[in-house]
Amino acid sequence: FKNTEAEATGRLITELVAAAGMQPTPAMATALLSAVATDTGWFRFSSVTGDTYRVASYLIDCGAAPDRLYRDLYENERLPRFRLAGCAMQRARVEQEGHLIHTYLTRADFEECGAVPSDSEDIINTTLSVGGTKVAVILIEQPSGEFKVSFRSRTNLDCSKVAAQFGGGGHKAAAGATVPGPLPEAQRNVLDAVRAAMQE
Repeated sequence: FKNTEAEATGRLITELVAAAGMQPTPAMATALLSAVATDTGWFRFSSVTGDTYRVASYLIDCGAAPDRLYRDLYENERLPRFRLAGCAMQRARVEQEGHLIHTYLTRADFEECGAVPSDSEDIINTTLSVGGTKVAVILIEQPSGEFKVSFRSRTNLDCSKVAAQFGGGGHKAAAGATVPGPLPEAQRNVLDAVRAAMQE
């Protein structure tokens, strides 16, 4: 089963569960709503459709509690995650007349902040909140020395096409890939690809 046009993996799984004649339990519904909500930036991304909201409504009817879910995910920050986000924000650079913002995190940042890999989730969306930005990129060093790259766009730039150049994938508005280090080379290759895509 493959659908690269879907805005959220959680929607696809919900549809599969329904097609199998099953109804999600409240715990399943909460997990699936979490997947739908986070994949769509809490329904902010342009990939969101009426089907996205219908699936969310169905999951709420099955027992998911969006208020509790949001509070658990975003209003219960760990101090190490807060500090890690600060590292990324401090390094953020803008270019392309303020339309492109990019930053990075190293393994040393995680160690110094006492952070774990999941603490870096959603930092990319925070960078895109800077006024005037349309494309955001973050490179996150992995234990292997490679860099996990996340791309976000709120313009006609197709993140999935940029990510595909590096063997990755995703959606038009949000995608990812893994690239080899070292950092200067990874940044150069990724940002050159993004700049070229922004000129198309």
